[in-house]
Amino acid sequence: MDFQDTERANIVSLNDISHSYDGGKTWIIKNLSLLIEDKPGQGQFVVVLGMSGCGKSTLLRYVAGLQTPTEGTVMVKEKEVTPENRVSMVFQQYSSLPWMSVLDNVGLGLRFKGMAKSERDDRAMELIKKVGLEGHENKHAQYPTLSGGQLQRVAIARSLLANPEILLMDEPFGALDIKTRLSMQDLLLDIWAEYHPTIVFVTHDIPEAVYMADDIYIMKSAPSRFVEHVHIDLPLQRDRLTKRMPHYTELVHLVEDKMMSVGEMG
Repeated sequence: MDFQDTERANIVSLNDISHSYDGGKTWIIKNLSLLIEDKPGQGQFVVVLGMSGCGKSTLLRYVAGLQTPTEGTVMVKEKEVTPENRVSMVFQQYSSLPWMSVLDNVGLGLRFKGMAKSERDDRAMELIKKVGLEGHENKHAQYPTLSGGQLQRVAIARSLLANPEILLMDEPFGALDIKTRLSMQDLLLDIWAEYHPTIVFVTHDIPEAVYMADDIYIMKSAPSRFVEHVHIDLPLQRDRLTKRMPHYTELVHLVEDKMMSVGEMG
């Protein structure tokens, strides 16, 4: 699968990535590449789909600096990822520190950067208001004090404040009930429209992927690599009426068909 480079800078690039856990006898990922261009003032929303176990989450871990491939390079903003410049990540499991308040959790990245508490609290409150958690800032960030949806709002706000240019999200809505999940989809689109981050989002939900994405990349397994790319040519500004558009339904069916054909590749 070709990924044509252009004159734009790449905000994320995976270059000829391969991964083996047994010294190269078998490869979990082989010769995988992906370029995500930097689009200031717009950002991008990239969704990764694939069968369970194909390595979708591993790719996010590479970009986050939590894991290193056996071969190839991972670049963020034209620099190789290191522990010093890694990107925060929103997981499916609740990842807030339960002994800390919502306010302190959201400002955690700024604390590590040495920002004074008064300034980081002010900036954290801006994001807390944005994600609809005003009034909860002094509560402990734990279940059941906060609901699952509220805890994911904490994680999104924390990641956005720490790294406003990039959001990495690994099935962040997978454990939520359907009403909360739909609400969180709309919240994330609102955040994208206001802050213009580049979002790399892993999900198994095809309608969700089509609703949110600029581009969808589909991985095959054994060994994993990208084999399909679908550009989602829906309006940038989306709401639930978008899901009533015939073209939205066509795109969902197109992606479903491509996922089925990828599954048949083995």
